[in-house]
Amino acid sequence: MIWIAAYLFFGAVVGLLAGLLGIGGGMTLVPILSALFAAQSLAPGYIVHLALGTGMASMVFTSFASVREHHRLGSVEWPVVRRLVPGILLGSFAASAASGWFSQHTLAVAYGLIAIAGAVQMVRSARPRAARTLPGIGWVTFWMFGIGIVCGLMSAGGAFLTVPFMVYCGVAVRTAIGTGAALGWPVAVFGTIGYVISGWSVPGLPPGSLGFVYLPALAALVAASMVFAPIGARLMHRLPVLMLRRLFAVLLIGLALKMLYSYGLG
Repeated sequence: MIWIAAYLFFGAVVGLLAGLLGIGGGMTLVPILSALFAAQSLAPGYIVHLALGTGMASMVFTSFASVREHHRLGSVEWPVVRRLVPGILLGSFAASAASGWFSQHTLAVAYGLIAIAGAVQMVRSARPRAARTLPGIGWVTFWMFGIGIVCGLMSAGGAFLTVPFMVYCGVAVRTAIGTGAALGWPVAVFGTIGYVISGWSVPGLPPGSLGFVYLPALAALVAASMVFAPIGARLMHRLPVLMLRRLFAVLLIGLALKMLYSYGLG
């Protein structure tokens, strides 16, 4: 029961962050789940893979609850979602489906370095000068495909990249946050499918695994995050989000360094 309680607690924290900051929450879960899975000795050679897949799967539910609340509050620009979503879906699916080809060490290093870069972007929080409109469909698809690859490697919804991109293209900050959350849901769906496919025939995964998704942990994470994601979305309109993003960035850097030490460099 102690493991279920741990999953419930971290699911609540990640759900709150998902609604508050427009993130999917999966990238926050990856180092935490890696530590919990290691403590349980679950598939030692595939701990990071399981953490990435389970974190991505949790976003399917967390992002949905967050998007629903952001939509209710009028902070999702759906025409922008339709323009950005094809490229980011392709990139996310490609990276997650290919994850089984990479070693645990490689995935951990990729996660740690990208997480630190993303956190630095949050800490800087420099608002890009707004352009007039989104670029043409070709350039949008190109940039979103690259962001999608990052999402697949990190189990992330990509808001730390898509929100600055949208602000640069003239979308208001709070609308960009809500729209970034809306982009995170289809990314999570396609990314989860990729991790299921990638781990489908891998031997030695623990009972209750669906590919690289560990279902017992997923169930507890979802139960808590679905409750707290709408609360976070409501708080987003009342709290100093910029300060909270900086605090989250510091936390993410710490988690990324722990990941690098445990699996990448340790």
